[in-house]
Amino acid sequence: MSETVRDRVSDLPDVLQLTPLGDGRFTAFQPESSAEGRDVVFSGQYIAQMLMAAEAMETGNKSPRSIHALFARASSYTLPLELHADVMQSGRTWGSDTITAYQDGKLRARALVLMTSQDPDLFRHEPGMPAQVPPPDELPSKPSGLLFPGSDWRPVSGTVVKDGVPVWCAWHRYERRLASQAANQAVVSWSTCGHIIGLAFDAHPGEVLIGQAHRTLSTGVIGQSLHFLDPVDVSEWLLFVHAATKAANGRVYGGGQVFTQSGRLVAEFSQDAMAKRSEAELDFRNAM
Repeated sequence: MSETVRDRVSDLPDVLQLTPLGDGRFTAFQPESSAEGRDVVFSGQYIAQMLMAAEAMETGNKSPRSIHALFARASSYTLPLELHADVMQSGRTWGSDTITAYQDGKLRARALVLMTSQDPDLFRHEPGMPAQVPPPDELPSKPSGLLFPGSDWRPVSGTVVKDGVPVWCAWHRYERRLASQAANQAVVSWSTCGHIIGLAFDAHPGEVLIGQAHRTLSTGVIGQSLHFLDPVDVSEWLLFVHAATKAANGRVYGGGQVFTQSGRLVAEFSQDAMAKRSEAELDFRNAM
């Protein structure tokens, strides 16, 4: 870790702090309990901590441009979680890392992280944010166990169906400013993972109940990708736009965008998830 990176991560929240073990290996912080009430490490936690591991390997001034993560096996909060970072390439403009999560001697998840520096615009364009979304100060705050701890979440009431696809928006703001761009991206990433599956369920009222997830239905995030398109400050209000694009074959595909309050697009994300009936009754505490 360079001195510049060390300065940026000195103010990190506990859950983003990694303990170096040497040779690109880190022990990740484990919360005492899950905000979801289950003993399955949340996909958003994996991604957030993998981004921090990639930054810890950075020797220059690059930050993550994208991350592509696959979750192969469920992990427990009761056992140590170790991250192994392998630097594929590190130049002045671009870098790339493989981050692998292990627990109890088994590979649990793996991600590819693309690192980049920032250059002046050659030109610039981007899509507009959704129209007629109420500002955050007109919406009530609603706690959620699917957010980065310390985040204020203000969902827009109701799901809008566009061309057959359920779309849902919410405002997000973290409690304080973070110096590390990777830490800001980690907070954003954490809060993109937990809503696509439920949004797909909302499109089928009376057919299936989200309350049966991990009981008679197997659900879970299998893969998640994020692209960070502009620097982001999570202490400012951000609009998260979610879309459950396709549900079929016991799977859900969806994604979304993250905008600043002024309309600047700062991130896009996509998700592959499972949502199928289980052949047997499941244990809610640790089942997918």
